[in-house]
Amino acid sequence: MYKNLVGRAVLALAATCFLPLSPTFAEAPPGGPADPLKIGFVYVAPITDAGWVRQHEEGRKAVQAALGDKVKTTFVENVPEGPDAERVIRDLAREGHRLIFTPSFGYMEPTMKVAREFPEVRFESITGYKTAPNVATANARYYEGRYLAGVAAGRMTRSNLAGYVAGFPIPEVLQGIDAFTLGMRSVNPKAEVKVVWLDVWFDPPKERDAAMALFNQNVDVIAFHTGSTAVMAAAQERGKMAIAYHSDMRKVAPDAQLLAVTHLWGDYYTERARAVLDGSWKPGNVWGGVREGMIRVGDFGPKVPKSVQDEVLARQQDIASGKLKVFGAAGADIRDNRGKLRIAKGQALGDEQILAIDWLVEGVSGRVDR
Repeated sequence: MYKNLVGRAVLALAATCFLPLSPTFAEAPPGGPADPLKIGFVYVAPITDAGWVRQHEEGRKAVQAALGDKVKTTFVENVPEGPDAERVIRDLAREGHRLIFTPSFGYMEPTMKVAREFPEVRFESITGYKTAPNVATANARYYEGRYLAGVAAGRMTRSNLAGYVAGFPIPEVLQGIDAFTLGMRSVNPKAEVKVVWLDVWFDPPKERDAAMALFNQNVDVIAFHTGSTAVMAAAQERGKMAIAYHSDMRKVAPDAQLLAVTHLWGDYYTERARAVLDGSWKPGNVWGGVREGMIRVGDFGPKVPKSVQDEVLARQQDIASGKLKVFGAAGADIRDNRGKLRIAKGQALGDEQILAIDWLVEGVSGRVDR
């Protein structure tokens, strides 16, 4: 199943895909100049208070705020991957948008197809891996935030058992599970992580049931890689602890949230828009993390002592400076949960190796080839 899911995307960071609904168009307020740069954003789910799409919407608003009447931003939400996405992207190009952001892995092929038809339009395929003269790609090192969340979870757990609700075993998800576990065990060697695979990205009832099942197995802190806030709500209901993903989710789980792993797209989107405005835009492939300001942890909940907050933030600075490598075996060998040596002491994985991770680290209870 893993090979069928990943295919060529083994060398990409696949993005979470969410609920396909009918598309909805909306525009930000127009600016003052007669011919502002029209920028389009395509969203794979509705805009909600938290989650993947929310963070890209915050990025769009950051562009509008930074560039004012030099730009006019438009977004289309609830666009399923496939033919609908191709139609929407093409419509945006036909309507005069000269920069189009498509933040979902399943938008990559439609983006490439439309880009060939509109060579004068610049496209940004977020989480894609294919480029062209008018198509750039970008993604974030989500695993860095996962490691930091693991440090907090390792300090806070009392049962030494964490849960992880995950969609599919693609490299991005496996990176996150492994990094979370490495973070936990760096401060709590007894910690273990139990994984539940859902085989779906967005199914709130299923996500909730998985969380509840894990709590019934003595899990007292939980993380997730799915599309809703259902896991956070379940933790709040059961009086457990949880790690928010994509964005701050204290509104849903004010007592349960330990911290949030937040994705920040505003600076990147603004930089790319400026490049189109000044004529310096070029295609490229960006993979940014804590150092680039694309990933951060924070938004600590009330249960987290200041000493733990300070430790997590110090590790975040270590990642930013390059002192700490998440997939580096500084003190001892790193093995997978079947005992195979994966990273020898003193060594660290390179980007290509990280992008191709297809194993679960020691300390994880679960399998990839289910």
